[in-house]
Amino acid sequence: MNDFVAIDVETANNHPTSICDIGAVKVVDGLITDRFYEFVRPEPNFYFRYFTEEIHGISRLDTDTAPLFPEIWQRLSPLIGNLPLVAHNKAFDEKCIRAAHRFYGIPYPDYPFFCTVLKARRTIPRTLCPSFSLPHLCHFLGIPFSNHHNALADAEACAKIALAIL
Repeated sequence: MNDFVAIDVETANNHPTSICDIGAVKVVDGLITDRFYEFVRPEPNFYFRYFTEEIHGISRLDTDTAPLFPEIWQRLSPLIGNLPLVAHNKAFDEKCIRAAHRFYGIPYPDYPFFCTVLKARRTIPRTLCPSFSLPHLCHFLGIPFSNHHNALADAEACAKIALAIL
């Protein structure tokens, strides 16, 4: 797969609509050609779970003045165009993106959506890579990676994994 958009979201709480951070990396002809990163004012915005705040470091101070999802998606969707999406654990990211579309009444363009963690589990023996988490898989594949749970860093790592295994 040489043409796609790797995408990652972080959430403020247990609600899939509570996207607070979104990152995307566009790949064309096997090369990263564009990046997108924004804080998002989550819905609901009345609380950030302590657990999630500890994981990604994003708080209400970061998102209270951020645009809502529809405005962010309006800027992001031209970058995606008709390309397929790829995520590391697509079940989570796709669920959140679809939930936000539903919540705001935005038609969801049924993107083909691929998952690097599922592909890794099917193709890399556990004896070689004991965990298929983003940091472990990057380490196994020799992909430099830092700033885990920053949506742009995660999307870029996912893009590089996708180029290696999809």
